[in-house]
Formats: sequence, structure tokens, C-alpha cells
Amino acid sequence: MYKIAVLASTNGTDLQAIIDEINAGKMEGIELSAVISNKKHCYALERAKEQGYDTYFVSAKDKTREEFDREVAIILKEKDVDLICLVGYMRILSGWFVSEFEGKIINVHPAINMEKYAGPGAMNLNVHSAVIKNGEKESGCTIHYVTEGVDEGPIIAQAHVAVDEGETPEALKAKVQAQEKLLYPEVIRGFARGET
Repeated sequence: MYKIAVLASTNGTDLQAIIDEINAGKMEGIELSAVISNKKHCYALERAKEQGYDTYFVSAKDKTREEFDREVAIILKEKDVDLICLVGYMRILSGWFVSEFEGKIINVHPAINMEKYAGPGAMNLNVHSAVIKNGEKESGCTIHYVTEGVDEGPIIAQAHVAVDEGETPEALKAKVQAQEKLLYPEVIRGFARGET
């Protein structure tokens, strides 16, 4: 069994897409072993718990980034996780964590030009607003390996959407998230098959 864990801080819409694919029998040989959050009341945890998955809240209070990450790592190692999927995870990982799980951490970024729309603060509506403001004709999402540099890891896969005239950040976000929900499970399947 290929075991994945999801690290999330927000609503977990991409997490739900992964769960839906599992429930539909489209993630054969793949097990969602844990959903971990730094936010006690984030909906991703509730979503997973309601559907019978193991969930964990790890408090970051009074901890360094590495101390927090070491606590998370204990759970991941106990669960013997093969792949760590960041889904709306609002923390920058420590160098220790990235090194400990090198090549086993992936993230989704809400743009196709990560060099231009990346780094601390480049998330959610901030990215979509910047894409529209810069007059881009195309956007989308990128799934990439996580490295020590924020949003600098090698690209694994991308999905593209058109930016329409008069597009709002909210409308663009909805279009991009629709692609994320398709792309993330497909990338996970590729890892499980040993293709990535």
C-alpha cells in the first residue's frame, strides 16, 4: 500500500478531491494515512475526521519551526508515509524537515509562473489578483517538489486556464481550484505507480 499524508491549514478542498477519488475507487493501492494541521479548527481536519481518516492537530505555540516540524515528523514516520502532500498548508517548512523527507514532499501553487508569483505571501487571492493586475492571459496551478526555497522546487505537473477579460480574483481562483482537484490526485497516482 502506498501511503500518503496531507498537511493542511485551511478548508481542504483539494483534500476532498483526493478523498473523493479514493471513494470512487480511482486511487487503487493508495491509502490516506493521516491529515495533519497546525490549526485546531481548520475545516480540512473536520472534513477528514467526518470521513473516518486519522487526523492530528499539532500546536505551533512556543515552538521553533524545526521543533514543530519534528513533532509532525514523528507522526509521519509512525504512519510510514511515502508521500507528503501540502494542501493549503500555511507554514514554511524547516530545512531539517525538507532534508529529512527529501523528494517526498509536494505542494500545489495557484499559478503557472512560479518564478513570478512565488515566495512568502504568494498564496490564495493574492496570487490571482496579481495575475489579473499584470494582464496575464493564462494562469493555472503547479504541483512541485518542496525544497528549502519557498515555491522554488522542481515542477512535476501543471494545468492551465484562460484569464478572461474582466475576470475577478474570486472567479479565477474557482477556475484554478477546479484544475487543482483534477491534477493533485493524478500526480499522486503517478507517484504510487513509480512514474514520478
